[in-house]
Amino acid sequence: MTPAKKTKGRQKIEMTKILDEKSLAVTFSKRHSGLFSKANELSTLCGVELAIIMFSPTKKPISYGVPSVEAILDRYMEQLPPPDPRMSQYMESYRNASIQQLNSELTDMIAQTQAEKKTGEELDLIKKDRQDRHWWNAPIETLDAEQLEKLKAAMLELRNSAEKQAERLMVEAATTSTPIIPGFRSMGADGAGPSN
Repeated sequence: MTPAKKTKGRQKIEMTKILDEKSLAVTFSKRHSGLFSKANELSTLCGVELAIIMFSPTKKPISYGVPSVEAILDRYMEQLPPPDPRMSQYMESYRNASIQQLNSELTDMIAQTQAEKKTGEELDLIKKDRQDRHWWNAPIETLDAEQLEKLKAAMLELRNSAEKQAERLMVEAATTSTPIIPGFRSMGADGAGPSN
């Protein structure tokens, strides 16, 4: 049996005026920027000139316009003829050049970010590979049981090899007349030490 849900989940917001003033102010502050963003997209995509004028719940005027609210209102009120087509072409070419430059910069930044991400992933792989190959250099607390057994066996083998090498060197030293310490000769049959 599944436990009962503690929350109602995502609910559809009813389209009625919000009565709580605090909630109304929060909703307005979040949504009016979205309206301006959509207006900007419409202007960019379709090449329209537009103006939005509104008053906030606190009666503060807020406006947005492309190219400007004043220019749009002047044209609307005075019914000015549209601007000179050459000027429109100039503005359009300037806007397109700006957009192309921004797109180029964005593409470069994305490529740089992807290259840095790839480099970071490669460094992570190298680090992991080194940790896997040189696990014995890691602190003992971080080793698992299998690695500890391998480390113990390797240390025992090293100790045995060191003991065998030490025995071999001692046997060689005892059977040879070559001095063990440079600059000293072994004692002669008469018990005399090295001569200077």
